[in-house]
Amino acid sequence: MSRIGAWINRQAPTRDSFERSRFLRPFAKRVFHPALWRFTRRSVPRGVALGLLVGIFLLIPGVQIAGVALLALPARANIPIGAAMTFLSMPATTPFILIASVYVGESVLRLSGGSGRFYELIESGAPLSQWLDFLWTEAPLALVQGVAGLAIISIVAAAVGYVLAAWFWRWWISSKWRRRSKAIAASR
Repeated sequence: MSRIGAWINRQAPTRDSFERSRFLRPFAKRVFHPALWRFTRRSVPRGVALGLLVGIFLLIPGVQIAGVALLALPARANIPIGAAMTFLSMPATTPFILIASVYVGESVLRLSGGSGRFYELIESGAPLSQWLDFLWTEAPLALVQGVAGLAIISIVAAAVGYVLAAWFWRWWISSKWRRRSKAIAASR
C-alpha cells in the first residue's frame, strides 16, 4: 500500500467512531448498513460527491459528518469517503470558501446592495444608526447572495469530485489489470 493510502486509512473515520456518535445513535440501524461501508466503483464517487456537497455547504464541523452519514443511505454513498471529504472545508480553507461564495452569489443573483455597502460602511467609519439600517435593509440580501453562492460552489465541487473520483477509480483498476497481465506474461 502506498504512503497516501496508508495515511488515508489512518485518518479516515472508522465504523466504531461513528457508532460512538450521539448524533447518529438514533439512526444506527440504517447508517451502519454494511453496503454503506464497502469501497465499490459506484459508492466511492458518490461518497466523494456527497462529502464535498455537505462539507462545503454546511461548514459546521461535526454536523458535516453526521449529515454525510444520514444522506449516504438514500444516495448509496460510501460513508468513510464522504466523511473524509468533509475535511476539505477546514479552518484554513473556510475563509476562501466564504469569500468565493459571496463573489459567486453576487455575480449570479446581481441583487442591489450586499457586500459593497458593507465595505463602504467600514471605510467611512459609519455611526451605529447606519449599521443598524444596513442590518435591517441590505444585510439579508447579502446573506441570500452568500448562501446562493455557497450552494453553487458546493454543487459544482460535488459534480467535479464525482467525475474525478470515477475517473481515478477506472484508472486505478485498469493499472492493476495491466500489472497483473504483465506478471502473468512474465511468468510464462
